[in-house]
Amino acid sequence: MADQDAQDRNLPASARKLKKAREDGNVPRSRDLGHFASLTAGGVGLVLMTPTLIGWTRQGLSRSLTFDVRSVVTPSAMLDLLGDMTVLLLWVIVPMGLWMSLVGVASSLAIGGWNWTLKPLMPKATPFNVLAGLGRIFAKQQLIDALKASLLALILGTVGSVYLYRHVDEFRGLMAMPLSSGLAQVGSSIQGGLWLLLGVLAVFATVDAPLQKYLNASKLKMSAQEVKQEHKESEGSQEVKGKQKQRMREMSRRRMLAAVPTADLVVMNPTHYAVALKYDEAEMGAPRVVAKGADLLAMSIRDSARAAQVPVLQAPMLARALYAHAEIDREIPAALFAAVAQVLAYVYQLRSAMKGRGAMPGELPELTVPPELDPHNVTPSMPPNPEPAE
Repeated sequence: MADQDAQDRNLPASARKLKKAREDGNVPRSRDLGHFASLTAGGVGLVLMTPTLIGWTRQGLSRSLTFDVRSVVTPSAMLDLLGDMTVLLLWVIVPMGLWMSLVGVASSLAIGGWNWTLKPLMPKATPFNVLAGLGRIFAKQQLIDALKASLLALILGTVGSVYLYRHVDEFRGLMAMPLSSGLAQVGSSIQGGLWLLLGVLAVFATVDAPLQKYLNASKLKMSAQEVKQEHKESEGSQEVKGKQKQRMREMSRRRMLAAVPTADLVVMNPTHYAVALKYDEAEMGAPRVVAKGADLLAMSIRDSARAAQVPVLQAPMLARALYAHAEIDREIPAALFAAVAQVLAYVYQLRSAMKGRGAMPGELPELTVPPELDPHNVTPSMPPNPEPAE
């Protein structure tokens, strides 16, 4: 069953899974690259500091091997000398250690990038399972790491043994050399052996860095079912999305009906469409749609307008054009300016007449609506724009 599940995981990890893996501390790291970078930094530091180290070593040995009356009479003199030698040693070890650590961290960041998380250190409440632990021990990546480490140790041991065997005579002759010459010879021998070991580590680091990236990507691969499940979790189920859209439509419907009493007029196709328009010459460059609807919603807009004493005019062609091409809370299209201006002028004359400030206008004049904006004149392949869902 596990083999079948592994075979099904043939899709690359999604951005969401990669992000979660980084949060869990699961990023590719190469130990061999870190070892190689740290030792290389240490080797370069030793080469650059060789003259200084030889001088310090010569001075320290001279002081350590020199005995006088004070060192015999005063026991604390030996402790003072030991303290001075310890401080001198720390001046070498601490900066070198910090330098090697910094380079090692930088090489690790070059593979997996910066990732700060404490999750790998947190205790897990899962019960102790021996079989699960054995499964992790014999996992593919663990076996590869174990074989690689064993091979590296074997090669490094072999290279080191061969190097020491070929330089045995040189090490024997150190006892007969003066102090200065002996220290120089020791430094040269150490450098030669160090470069050989770094060459071996360089080969392993070159192989291990891309290998760790490949193994990490393989471990995070997903099956088609996992991709579908993740998409479902991120996007939400169809039932939830449907309820959200329905709730949004209800909220939009309530907002539109609440805005109808503020409109200047409502243009209707008697039974199908209703569009409420508002125009404020001081604030608007053109009339704006505050509500629109079809069928039952159109009837609700009409009833709300009549209850608020907002004029309702029957202009089927203009109502259809406004419903199809105008957006809520947006100005009407420029092509309908003339027709809407005619309707507004008629409404203003009607209001003035009702207040006794002019004659009652006659019937609404014929409106100049471009035929191409009327959905009834559009071919079936070009249906009118549906009502937007807000």
